Amino acid sequence: MAVAARSIGEALVMIAGRDRVRDDGGSLDAATVDGVRPRWVVRPASIDQLSRAIALANDGGLAVVPRGAGSALELGNPPSRVDVVIDLTGLDQVIEYNPDDLTITVQAGMSAGALAALLAPHRQWLPIDPPGIAARTLGGVTATNASGPLRARFGGLRDLLLGVRFVQADGVLTWGGSKVVKSVSGYDVPKLMVGALGTLGVLAELTLRLHPLPDSERSWLVALDRPQAAQDFVARLIDSPLQPNRVELFNDDAARLVLGESGSAGVAVAIGSVADAVLEQGERLGALAKAAGARITPLPEGFWSRVDSAMAAPPGWTVLHVASLAGRLADTIDAIGDIVRTASGAAVRLNGCASLGTFRVLMRGASDAGMAAVVTRVRAWIAEVGGSVVVARGSVELRKAVDPWGPVEPGAFALMRALRDEFDPKRVLNPGRYVGGL
Repeated sequence: MAVAARSIGEALVMIAGRDRVRDDGGSLDAATVDGVRPRWVVRPASIDQLSRAIALANDGGLAVVPRGAGSALELGNPPSRVDVVIDLTGLDQVIEYNPDDLTITVQAGMSAGALAALLAPHRQWLPIDPPGIAARTLGGVTATNASGPLRARFGGLRDLLLGVRFVQADGVLTWGGSKVVKSVSGYDVPKLMVGALGTLGVLAELTLRLHPLPDSERSWLVALDRPQAAQDFVARLIDSPLQPNRVELFNDDAARLVLGESGSAGVAVAIGSVADAVLEQGERLGALAKAAGARITPLPEGFWSRVDSAMAAPPGWTVLHVASLAGRLADTIDAIGDIVRTASGAAVRLNGCASLGTFRVLMRGASDAGMAAVVTRVRAWIAEVGGSVVVARGSVELRKAVDPWGPVEPGAFALMRALRDEFDPKRVLNPGRYVGGL
């Protein structure tokens, strides 16, 4: 090892302790990102250690990759370089919890499952449910802007994140946002951090807006014979007085896997409130389905946990995040199915938030070239409705063949570049992985 590298390694040990700095082959192999092996893995035990480690990397011109549970390491471009992987799972403490205010401040390495267990005795929750949520860190969910079926009612992290403490690329600890639900002062720094993939700063603490757990929740499946019928039903549901927590659409392949049902499309609807309200809204939902000529059946308790497990991407599968329009559900489902079958013959599972027109598409069975053709053609189609396609998971070869983020309007990209230049001019944090290679 070169003298400079040995000196940096020794400095990292002085910052975090010998048991929290790894440079052995096994640890480095486990921390490899898209085939790029780091030189050190650091697991800080405090925000001060995190800040000092990043400052050292900045001074040494090292590339830093923040990592939580490692659930989304295939998101974005393959990294241009990786020197230090910062393992944030050691930062998992509660800083402040105010049940009466429905707010909590936690360190970014806390898992969503641990948070749920902490909040359960108070009948409160953080209503966010991307695939595999229990094991994912809250910082990772925020940095990747991950969401799931609950987005239909509660929005995403942008709507639930009140404040952040983060470490800038030069090691300076910075605060943004507030610790209360109502605040109008200052810039909305937290929203900048959501989905930025850690390129503007490494999240250290999050202040989150909580919600009361519903006293009762029930779910139903509305089975429809074609995607257009599903689109029409969802439009009526959105225009009705009903307030569902989830409105999740499944294509035929996904419906067979998750529901054991065969049909062109299925819409799973969850309603949560006090028991009497759930009963009344369930009856109204049944009437709405009957008027649409659809069959409605109750879903068992634990159904959404089953969805979480069944729709997790198996190894080797490609995952696309497709943003369309709620008024184009049928066209989008049909177009994706036709393109996949024509371009690659790959199997495809699709589910998504029907009320927002966002989809998660899982594919397998095609070569990298076939998958690249699918992505290109779906992007060309979705551009006509002003949508987008992001490769959320895929092989390194696929993400080199097509831009995983897709095209970005020049003005928006110029703003992204300006923000990156302001927050991380030396490109220390996750270099090359974000939109346009930022």
